[in-house]
Amino acid sequence: MATVSPENRWSYSLTLPHDPRSARVARITLRCMLESHGMAELADVTTLIASELVTSSYLSTDGPAEVRLKQVAADRVRISLWDKSPEIPAPFDRPARLPRRKPGSDADVANVPDTGLLIVRQCAVSWGSWSVGEEFPGVTGKLLWCEVNRESGRVALRMAA
Repeated sequence: MATVSPENRWSYSLTLPHDPRSARVARITLRCMLESHGMAELADVTTLIASELVTSSYLSTDGPAEVRLKQVAADRVRISLWDKSPEIPAPFDRPARLPRRKPGSDADVANVPDTGLLIVRQCAVSWGSWSVGEEFPGVTGKLLWCEVNRESGRVALRMAA
């Protein structure tokens, strides 16, 4: 009887200090991971998402964050971020909509609160969150995750144009 070996999926974790340079470290590291596994076409959208998740964590907590990159299918990866704040950011608990600008307004979308996480939601093919409050003594925090594939990269390129 022939046996079937499981597909060779991979996963990496990166613990980042509470430091404004952490988003850059995450981008560089994740790009290298994807390129080394032949998934360079996902690097732009993955690094955009990771950068926004790490930046959000840096701005809303005072502790470290952990980023994980995991291959979940041949052309799909999951990016997740864990930090010590149990608060789920608003864009991850409501439908994804970018803010509308008034005609003639010079408002910069990048200055609208939570815009970065809204962009994450727009680029991801699936996303979610999980919070640990007081259920486990001594443990608090949240996990934000999203998955991207080749289509996510095309969405990110259209948004940038």
